[in-house]
Amino acid sequence: MSKYDPNNAVRPTSTKSFQLDRADGKIAGVCGGIAKYFGINPLIVRLVFLVGAVAGFGSFILIYLAIWLLAN
Repeated sequence: MSKYDPNNAVRPTSTKSFQLDRADGKIAGVCGGIAKYFGINPLIVRLVFLVGAVAGFGSFILIYLAIWLLAN
């Protein structure tokens, strides 16, 4: 039976963190930050938020505001 050795523990090589993209952002940088985090086109994220805001009776607007306020 082997004992746990913290020196041989597997550690992640890089950490991924979410940040607002204020440089390329249109309003607050939320959609740009989400797009950078997932590596997709910011236009797609903006369209998803637009459709969600219209179809979801404004719930995506609240989500957007929450992300804006909680993100760095």
